[in-house]
Amino acid sequence: MKQLALKLLNQPWANPVQRFSDWWRSEDGAAYDKFFVTLLLLVLAIGVVMVTSASVPVAARLFDNELHFTIRHLIYLAIGFSAGLIVLNLPVQWWHNNNMLLLLAALAMLVAVLLFGRNVNGSTRWLALGPINIQAAEPAKLFFFVYLASYLVRRHEEVRENLKGFVKPLLVLFAFAVLLLMQPDLGTVIVMFATAVALLFLAGARLWQFFGLIFTGLLAIAVLIVYSEYRWKRVTAFLDPWADPFGSGYQLTQSLMAFGRGGWFGQGLGNSIQKLEYLPEAHTDFILAVIAEETGFAGVAVLLSLLFMLVYRALWIGQHALAKQMSFHGFLAYAMAIWIGFQSAVNIGVATGALPTKGLTLPFVSSGGSSLIIMLMAAALLLRIDFEVRLKGKQAISGGRDD
Repeated sequence: MKQLALKLLNQPWANPVQRFSDWWRSEDGAAYDKFFVTLLLLVLAIGVVMVTSASVPVAARLFDNELHFTIRHLIYLAIGFSAGLIVLNLPVQWWHNNNMLLLLAALAMLVAVLLFGRNVNGSTRWLALGPINIQAAEPAKLFFFVYLASYLVRRHEEVRENLKGFVKPLLVLFAFAVLLLMQPDLGTVIVMFATAVALLFLAGARLWQFFGLIFTGLLAIAVLIVYSEYRWKRVTAFLDPWADPFGSGYQLTQSLMAFGRGGWFGQGLGNSIQKLEYLPEAHTDFILAVIAEETGFAGVAVLLSLLFMLVYRALWIGQHALAKQMSFHGFLAYAMAIWIGFQSAVNIGVATGALPTKGLTLPFVSSGGSSLIIMLMAAALLLRIDFEVRLKGKQAISGGRDD
């Protein structure tokens, strides 16, 4: 299999970096999905502009440099693009062959965070590597989804016909959930759970197993909320944020005021009041509130339309891969799409008061190093999947090892 992968890499069509330079000039669209890349670049451009606008006040106070977070965001973008180019050079089969190593690496990082991690605001989620802080949960999501897609290919019939095959990946998810909840990071657990449930359903799991899993997951989340004081405060604040607007409901009320001030067309770029350190995490978790205040309903509608089309295109890539009997490609593309879509939905729901507050970034938009880099790697992986589906069809690396 290694020889086959090397042979494919040596083919004229298997040099993504070279092809990336002239993909705009490709008349037949054989190199990369132009529509997907265009959507991605537009969302990233909006992210750079809005991170700059939302972070100026806090950057000036903390670092005496209004562009501190913008410079940092651009550096992470450069790192993310570099990582994406590496991903573009890796055959999709590489991820399939190394899924267990990636899974063990993810678990090791989560354990390392608990042992050596940096504590910020009561949460231990970051590994400090010199000047760079790595949030281990971000690569853990990507590596778990790679494992899950690989498992569904290797054990497809077992998942559909046997309860044991259905439960095995859930035990792995449970191990991840325990480590993440010790940080604590319930938001990442919810994203991983929702993506896993959707992927198992798409793989053909029986309906009673599917609904049983949803019920069990919701029950577990409810128990975690009820028996955790700070999570319970978040839920009560979400239900009635104005009951304690200067306490537990402060962040949400400030976000809602930003949406209210935005109206249809906003106050104008740079004219947000809530970003003047009234709204905490204005350039990260609550950047959508600043977008709403400065660009109004129109600006938010444009951004959400771009994100929706991006996710839809990722699902389209997965559908085409499965149609060409490229199972791992298809399941992995579906996983990336569901992940990006669900995390976007949660962030939007939190900012608008439709969901309790969770610390999740808006993909490709929010400031956040680890999240931005891993999301760009996921986008590059989608491009590589589409690349192999387009140019190799049924002859591309599609299945997995038999074991």
